[in-house]
Amino acid sequence: MKNHLYDACMAYVQQRIQTATEAMTAAQESANAESKSSAGDKYETGRAMAQLERDRHAQLLADAQRMRQELEHLDPLAPPGPVVRPGSLVLTSAGNFYIAISAGRLLVDGQPYMAVSPASPIGALLRGKSVGEVVTFNKQTYLINGIL
Repeated sequence: MKNHLYDACMAYVQQRIQTATEAMTAAQESANAESKSSAGDKYETGRAMAQLERDRHAQLLADAQRMRQELEHLDPLAPPGPVVRPGSLVLTSAGNFYIAISAGRLLVDGQPYMAVSPASPIGALLRGKSVGEVVTFNKQTYLINGIL
């Protein structure tokens, strides 16, 4: 199951990288297509807006590449440990969490899982916990039933 979740997270990251790359290219083409007009301020404003858009997508691309690097450091085939750590699949009384990247809700084989970063609030609460321990997040109690 961890391998399927890992693949779903990698597909999520690849999609974000592709989307950001395409948007950056489109913004750059838009900036290049701005033609000089008699209203010089309009030309400069259009180029500046396109550059801001390109920069925003460049940041999104950098974030997605960082997420891919985080994923590449995980071994989905690693045996489970006694405590929650990056790469763990945590089965709780109120949902299942894959500690990897912040990809949100993933459906794998019809089952919902939450892919969360170890640095996220819930990921930080779960980290280092073992089976039988309880954590409370947003007034919700989670009993750890298993760590895979």
